Amino acid sequence: MFEVNEMPRQIDADLIKLMERVETATIGHFLHSGFVDREIRAVLPEKRVAGTAVTIRIPHADSTILHYLTKIVRPGDFVAIERCGDNRHACWGGVVTHAMKLAGVVGAVIDGPATDFSEIRKVEMPMWCRGPSPITTKILGLEGAINVPVTVGGQVIKPGDAIIADESGVVVLAPSQARAAAEKALGMQENEILLLERLRKGEFLPDISGATKIVEGQKRQVA
Repeated sequence: MFEVNEMPRQIDADLIKLMERVETATIGHFLHSGFVDREIRAVLPEKRVAGTAVTIRIPHADSTILHYLTKIVRPGDFVAIERCGDNRHACWGGVVTHAMKLAGVVGAVIDGPATDFSEIRKVEMPMWCRGPSPITTKILGLEGAINVPVTVGGQVIKPGDAIIADESGVVVLAPSQARAAAEKALGMQENEILLLERLRKGEFLPDISGATKIVEGQKRQVA
């Protein structure tokens, strides 16, 4: 049985442009949830992308529903794939890479392995996964679901969520919080530029961060 739900509303283009400038690690300075397991890593760590989550659940070795998804995805979508615990079969390879790239997909995250990394690099398809596997899924026609809540790397992702992914990992934001989070992160990144300039001029990091005041206010003198 296959479940195919409507495509989610896409994140506004102006917000996507903001998100593309945000480092996931900056968001990690003020949020503690929303992050995909750090063992799911970038194949192309130099890439940073932002997009609208289109979700897919693929149990076991059947990739029929993923092939179908390549027909309905849109430019700007970010594909999030739940593998239901299967860490053996690679559901995503060279042909799917080309099909998704031609459709305008900005990236994908898989809670499992992928294959054909050379093709992923060749066409520069941003991909986050649990590493390579030579054993692939097949067109078995058994089951799968599109645009349902999924769990990827311990993180629930809903269709239409805002995704930012880069060398440090993948973060999932509700559309209602994405703009505020992006703006806060960009402000912090701008402040970091100023902080680095102060360091170059001779100031010490703990004096700037407040660590000096905290430690010296509580330190125990040792003879």
